[in-house]
Amino acid sequence: MRAFQIEREGRTRLVTVAPPEPAAGDVLLHVRTVGFCGSDLNTYRGLNPLVSYPRIPGHELAGTIERVGNAVPPDRLRPGMQVTVVPYTACGRCTACRRGRANACRDNQTLGVQREGALTEWIAVPWEKVLDAEGLSPRELALVEPLAVGFHAVDRGRIAHGDVVVVIGCGAVGLGAIAGAARRGARVVAVDVATDKLALGRKAGASETIDSRSVGLADRLRSLTNGDGADVVIEAVGLPETFVAAVHEAAFAARVVFIGYAKAPVTFDTSQFVKKELDILGSRNATAADFVAVIEMLRDGAFPVADAVTRVVNLDDAGAALHDWSRDPSAITRIHVDLP
Repeated sequence: MRAFQIEREGRTRLVTVAPPEPAAGDVLLHVRTVGFCGSDLNTYRGLNPLVSYPRIPGHELAGTIERVGNAVPPDRLRPGMQVTVVPYTACGRCTACRRGRANACRDNQTLGVQREGALTEWIAVPWEKVLDAEGLSPRELALVEPLAVGFHAVDRGRIAHGDVVVVIGCGAVGLGAIAGAARRGARVVAVDVATDKLALGRKAGASETIDSRSVGLADRLRSLTNGDGADVVIEAVGLPETFVAAVHEAAFAARVVFIGYAKAPVTFDTSQFVKKELDILGSRNATAADFVAVIEMLRDGAFPVADAVTRVVNLDDAGAALHDWSRDPSAITRIHVDLP
């Protein structure tokens, strides 16, 4: 079968690989759509420390069940179902797993990152990782994972009705955080440097937006909050300056949730942590419950799916699309690769 491979930094190619051989507890999927995410872009740019080359990327996927193994419960999954996949693994032994937080497993391996991904014609996955999402299109299914990462950050931040929530970054994960916070009744302020992404943030549920390139973030946010700052700040960019801004813009006794990985060392004024008595929280991956919540939102038609997918290509053009994204990262929210 054909597969898309990131051969090394800045180089991609189509390769022919052996079809998967499903085990008794596996489900064989015909892959329909795969989304490129920021980790794939960083792999292409040589900035992903978790990846070794060559690597088949892809962990945001839509698929159709081709067949199920004989150890798969017959009442759960059947051929022909439209599904998505929770792409993470867990060891079951580390402290995170023992505490019921397998999404933060010390030895996690994600499709397309630490192991070969889904940008192939077929893929076999354990049946427990497959989620029934009947009624959703491949376009919607391939958005579930990044939106779920944003939903998980909302859960980590304990966001409640009436909270003022600032989300820094309106990429797909940030949009998930915006949508998740809005569904909990929060007042959401979206922050970005791109006008079109801010408009998308509004469609996802933000009530206010701030273009931090044209206006001062601190002054504008204080004018919106009577000088208080945000109850919760979610950082979904991964730059040193946005890490620092998240702490600076948080109100006293607020929560700060970091999703992005900073690509360079970050220097904080640590007195802010103590004086404000901040809760500083990391947010990693997502849980199956987050996936289910996103599927329910998409079934409600409550997310601007068409606007969130910037470009759709076929397998032959996937390399060119990734190259273009690398040249102008701010121009893309999501790239989807459709397979026949």
